[in-house]
Amino acid sequence: MCGRYTITNSMEKLLIRYLTKDSTMLHYTPKYNAAPMQFIPAVIHNGSENRLGELRWGLVPSWAKDQKLGSKMINARAETLLEKASFKRLVSTRRCIIPADGFYEWKKQGSSKQPMRIVMRDEDIFSMAGLYDIWIDSDGKKLSTCTIITTTPNSLIADIHDRMPVILRRDDEAEWLSRDNHDESSLMALLRPYETDKMHAYPVSTAVGNVKNDSKELIEEIKESD
Repeated sequence: MCGRYTITNSMEKLLIRYLTKDSTMLHYTPKYNAAPMQFIPAVIHNGSENRLGELRWGLVPSWAKDQKLGSKMINARAETLLEKASFKRLVSTRRCIIPADGFYEWKKQGSSKQPMRIVMRDEDIFSMAGLYDIWIDSDGKKLSTCTIITTTPNSLIADIHDRMPVILRRDDEAEWLSRDNHDESSLMALLRPYETDKMHAYPVSTAVGNVKNDSKELIEEIKESD
């Protein structure tokens, strides 16, 4: 699964990276420990250009009776997207990108677990594939939420965890976001493990396990325990 990640870049860099000047994020701050049920940066395509805004992490399907379901739907398995009522419709209609510059997974070491941060070797921003939906409560208030798609791990992540987020190749991002693309087979083909040789993992403080912690110190490399 993918349950914590980082996006520490500036708003200016995000806008440049996703080729947009359209942002609804008025109070953006870097996240060193983004967690489920928080509002996180996300990119969608509005039919003419990319748009950067916020979605709450934890998908609430439009047909849900209440929003409590969101905490159970932070991830969606790529292999079963088209089999699940919550996700099937969204694959062809409501796709998004979750910008990140790292994500955390916990590596088993005997009776304990060591948190690891996984990044690109060039330390650049990368794009996690996501789906989003809009839920409306009884008062007519809208809540926009998302889920991060996961897939089988590459050889780097396999040593740490049995799942990894789907990271889109840069050349595939436009295809994933396009409002005109409803070809499920071509879209599903994009949901594959990312190249191992372009990624790097290193140990970080166990403080990342507490969602209340969100500071730069969390992404600093520590000496890995034996």
